[in-house]
Amino acid sequence: MFTNMIIKKLPSKLTALFRALLYAIFALIILCLLVDQGVSFYVRDKIFTNIDDVPFRPYALVLGTSKYTVSGKPNIYYDSRLTAAKNLIEQQKVNYLLLSGDNRTLQYNEPRAMFRDLRKMGVPETLMFRDFAGFRTLDSVIRADKIFQVQAFTIVSQKFHCERALLIAKAHDIDAICFVAKQPELHLSTRIREVFARIKAVLDLILGVEPYFLGEPEPLPSPINQVN
Repeated sequence: MFTNMIIKKLPSKLTALFRALLYAIFALIILCLLVDQGVSFYVRDKIFTNIDDVPFRPYALVLGTSKYTVSGKPNIYYDSRLTAAKNLIEQQKVNYLLLSGDNRTLQYNEPRAMFRDLRKMGVPETLMFRDFAGFRTLDSVIRADKIFQVQAFTIVSQKFHCERALLIAKAHDIDAICFVAKQPELHLSTRIREVFARIKAVLDLILGVEPYFLGEPEPLPSPINQVN
């Protein structure tokens, strides 16, 4: 009703323009929602929330995030991912961990932080490898395949992030599944950011965007043979 009142007070040309703008905004919102839900539906069979159901994969790709929030508090997302990664090792669902994240400065180094904290949690150093060029989710997933030549792996992150990572993996014919780390209550702002992140991921796939840095292959050790 309020919108109609505004439209009636506008000149005819402005009215048409205003209506077109409203329709465009409405169509954009619908498109965003379709992309968001479409990504979730597309990868739904690759998501595992119960560790007992996770099929064995030689490697787990642990996606990095900051250890602390902007306010300086411990980041629950970070802690939950490390706990999930440790559980995969302990339950023999994976043999090794590939820790991938941002390494923008000497002070901010996600793979190094994950390595140190997992070591404190009892995960042996010999079972962990670091990718310091995992600047984005796309970089982490593609580099695991092309640079480290991991043939099959389990992604570790929260569900909404897992779904985006699996979209990238499937689009590049990478054999990946995801074990979902515990997720705190999702704030609306985080959910909105994820919608736009998924749209960007789809656009990157359409445009053929590659990781910031690839370089020469660095194959990781052959996995321990194991049948789940």
